[in-house]
Amino acid sequence: MKVKKIPMRKCVACGENKPKKDLLRIVNNKEEGIIVDPTGKKNGRGAYICKDISCLELAKKSNRINHALNAEINEEVYKEIADYVTNSK
Repeated sequence: MKVKKIPMRKCVACGENKPKKDLLRIVNNKEEGIIVDPTGKKNGRGAYICKDISCLELAKKSNRINHALNAEINEEVYKEIADYVTNSK
């Protein structure tokens, strides 16, 4: 029996490689702008972040999500990400 490959992604904040399902995807697409994508399947440029508040704070302080998405992220999106991170545990 073949072993199924687990897709790995890198957190933009801490730089750790983790399974895709353990990370939260933030997407920049033309229709909706910057949104949180818990499914990981929406179209657009994506960045992954750990479901950990310390990674979110590090990414916010160093503007790593902005750099990864090539866009400016407002405070509302950071609040939405923080809500998702704190409620996902």
